[in-house]
Amino acid sequence: MKLLAGIDIGGTKCAVSLGRPTADGIEIVGKHMLPTSGTPDRMIGSLLDRLESLLAAAGAATADTVGISCGGPLDAGRGLILSPPNLPGWDLVDIVGAVRERHNVPVALQNDANACALAEWQWGAGRGTDHMVFLTFGTGLGAGLILNGRLYAGANGMAGEAGHIRLSEFGPVGYGKLGSFEGFCSGGGIAQLAASLALEQLQRGRKTAYCGSVSELGGITAQRVGEAAQAGDQTALETLRICGDRLGQGLAVLVDLFNPERIVIGSIYAKLRPLLEPPMQSALRREALTHALAVCSVLPAALGDRIGDYAGLSVASDALRRNGQ
Repeated sequence: MKLLAGIDIGGTKCAVSLGRPTADGIEIVGKHMLPTSGTPDRMIGSLLDRLESLLAAAGAATADTVGISCGGPLDAGRGLILSPPNLPGWDLVDIVGAVRERHNVPVALQNDANACALAEWQWGAGRGTDHMVFLTFGTGLGAGLILNGRLYAGANGMAGEAGHIRLSEFGPVGYGKLGSFEGFCSGGGIAQLAASLALEQLQRGRKTAYCGSVSELGGITAQRVGEAAQAGDQTALETLRICGDRLGQGLAVLVDLFNPERIVIGSIYAKLRPLLEPPMQSALRREALTHALAVCSVLPAALGDRIGDYAGLSVASDALRRNGQ
């Protein structure tokens, strides 16, 4: 039975996991978490030490393949981490070469959105499809594209940067762009939008459940807005109505471009689906091509908060599949 290894590199924490494919998914047989700290060389050494510890506990000398998930920008073809904003100092790091030097097995690298798309496609809400779009909808908004039954990364790995699409000349800033898809549909974007609406209410002498004074504007979070909306606060509900409408507008672009069978959305959408789905569906019906929309369903990510456990393993599994193993 194949043994897969996954390495997930994040700005605050990293994880190493081992998994065995099963008839209906994958079984995680071991996992280590550790904080992201120190130089890239030191961090990679720690990750590989943890991997070897997991392999020893599983009674294996090495894994059949290793998959690595990391925030971009990356050069997946050359196995390089270029200079992710959440990983200062990780400039032109040859992560694939470092892993291959200690474990002489196939090693594959993908950005985190692509890795999560692969995970949801193989084991989650996208299972059974040949054409799927995955949206992160968390701190930022990134996309992973499964087209014709395989991951599509583009000419130099930059495909799927849906958050950079401008939906309006004005609006919250995301991906360095006013009114972008990420600006309207991300944790930071929701906070910005909610702050602008709260300021308007404060100027009218009214408070909101998530912000009672001008001094609190900088502390607004998507979580606080979501909780206020679920409790019935009208300004919070309006924030999420706008977010849902813009989400539908952005999804319509993806539906018209890629004609997917399924769009899977993670994190915030999964948690606030009852509030975001009605305006999103209304905008989709208004904006998307009817025949393309007729074959496309929109679902929350099935792996939920566990998706990070599967991201690196999904890259390893996809590498094996593409190599016919």
